[in-house]
Amino acid sequence: MISIRATDVSFSFGDRYILNNTSFAIGDRDKVGLVGVNGAGKTTLFKLIVGDYVPDLGKIDVASNTSILHLDQIIVSDSSKTILEEVLESFADLISMERKLSELEQEMLIEKNEDKLHALIKKHASVSNQFKDDGGYEYFSRAKGILKGLGFSENDFSKKVSLLSGGQKTRLRLAKLLNQEPRILLLDEPTNHLDIESVEWLERFINSYNGCIILISHDRFFLDQTVNKIMEIENSTVITYDGNYSAYAAKKEIDRDIQQRQHDNQQKEIAKMEAFIRQQKQWNRQRNIVAAESRQKVIDRMVKIDKPSRLPDSVGFSFKPKRTSGTRVLSVHNVSMAYPGVDLFREVAFDIIRGERVFLLGENGIGKSTLFKIILGKVSPLSGDINIGTNVDVDYYSQELEGLNDTNTVYKEVLYDTEGFSETEIRNALASFLFKGDSVKRDIASLSGGEKGRVVLCKIMLNGANFLLLDEPTNHLDINSKEVLEKVLLNYDGTLFIVSHDRYFIDKLATRVIELTKNGVIDVSGNYSFYKEYKNNLSLSVEDKSVSKVSKAKEDYNMAKEEKRLKQKLTRKIQECEKKIEEIEQQICEVEQEMGNPDIMSDYISLQKLSDKEQELRKILDATYTEWEEVLTKVNEN
Repeated sequence: MISIRATDVSFSFGDRYILNNTSFAIGDRDKVGLVGVNGAGKTTLFKLIVGDYVPDLGKIDVASNTSILHLDQIIVSDSSKTILEEVLESFADLISMERKLSELEQEMLIEKNEDKLHALIKKHASVSNQFKDDGGYEYFSRAKGILKGLGFSENDFSKKVSLLSGGQKTRLRLAKLLNQEPRILLLDEPTNHLDIESVEWLERFINSYNGCIILISHDRFFLDQTVNKIMEIENSTVITYDGNYSAYAAKKEIDRDIQQRQHDNQQKEIAKMEAFIRQQKQWNRQRNIVAAESRQKVIDRMVKIDKPSRLPDSVGFSFKPKRTSGTRVLSVHNVSMAYPGVDLFREVAFDIIRGERVFLLGENGIGKSTLFKIILGKVSPLSGDINIGTNVDVDYYSQELEGLNDTNTVYKEVLYDTEGFSETEIRNALASFLFKGDSVKRDIASLSGGEKGRVVLCKIMLNGANFLLLDEPTNHLDINSKEVLEKVLLNYDGTLFIVSHDRYFIDKLATRVIELTKNGVIDVSGNYSFYKEYKNNLSLSVEDKSVSKVSKAKEDYNMAKEEKRLKQKLTRKIQECEKKIEEIEQQICEVEQEMGNPDIMSDYISLQKLSDKEQELRKILDATYTEWEEVLTKVNEN
């Protein structure tokens, strides 16, 4: 059954078309991801669906008797209500029925007339059945469950709404929306301000939701886990793809290649016809003029195939550290931190080795940004030591995007904050972060949050530090911008320590994941998928050990079994590392032999490419050796 159908819809702001003669249909159980570059019209389409905007042409039909809610329609007041009271407003009808039942029960207790008592009992039964059918006996626990899923603790329930931060109010609005269970949910960036645990809870909620959900999100991992369709707004048209985000991205690239070939072939054909027209006009006879006009009409009637928009260009500028750091970049030794009335973490210890891309995870409020500030020397820990390695140059990207001058243009902002680069080099660096042409002349004050983030990241990369601390660098970035940043960081020769909730980003870049907890860290080699597998295995192990009345002998057996399993896993990892080391060393040997070829030695460009390849292979080899040593150490400890 179709829940939403758009037919030949056009909508514009002034002379700019947001949608132009576009149609689509969405089923009543579909989970749809709505994507497109910033400014493409995603939020505008939501407003058209809920009726805040009216199409210039065409129509959008929503199935009859279908409730629909947009996150923007949910209001959280700055009243004296508590968090729980605010969420319970979503159940006003049930609360009213509950009150009515209580009143009827009181009347039944004092009523002496049998006929009136019978009528009261009958009415109570009717209201009670309605109350039960509408979920009256579950609404309170449901409200609390959703609040907990979105990161609020039991202790938070009594907090006043007026005291909440902007991010907490956004989560509260989302909780109120999810409680209402409309047939169609429109969610605009629902994962903003959620930690990974809350995002995963939301994924489970969406997957079990008995209705239609349309999501605007830049979180590619989240889209992969939740949607069965992608709708992309591009060139004022909505195009629908079956499958999740990864399936869409693969199909989109194929479609781009096909469209590019069709565009190129058509342009060649047009060029031939235009050459024919010029030739006929030069001869300037009547029949030649007629032939030229006839061919021109063919061109005019032709439906032109647009050149496809491309994925982000490959990084056009090489961001290199000014010098190479020592092997041990950072040592954190038994660091503890707390503020008055708030314990963050204690006894945190780990090292970071040159070339690693380490991601720092942990629940909201655990102190990830605080740990970064301790490393930078901006905050003093309660106890413990921080040691920065030899020749380590540190730079820092803050969520607050500090240090921008709103009166500068993009170009001047980068020029004034970096040294030793020509205008061409700065423009090439900015182009790598999607600032091309006249966009470098825009004032900083006119930029969006994501655009400002790209300027700050460009400045940091040009400063030449060899150890970067990046605190939520993908916040506010659209998908294209995230892909650009991934390419820049994958090509970076220094060491990375990154706080992020973007699991797709972590999966793409991480060589190691550290989870910050109240009592130390969980340290896992590999990307997010490997970390998640480790946590799942750890959780299963904990569940096994928590079974009541297990004998001591069985506990010992289970523990030995788990240790054996972990050791086998680590042993397999060692074998994988050793195989990888052997393969890389063989590749290096082959590259060195090729570089010794006399023909290559006289070809500077080919020689440089081979030299770059050798350096990249050696960097991978060093990282693999480091990983091999770490795993070997864990095996010996066990």
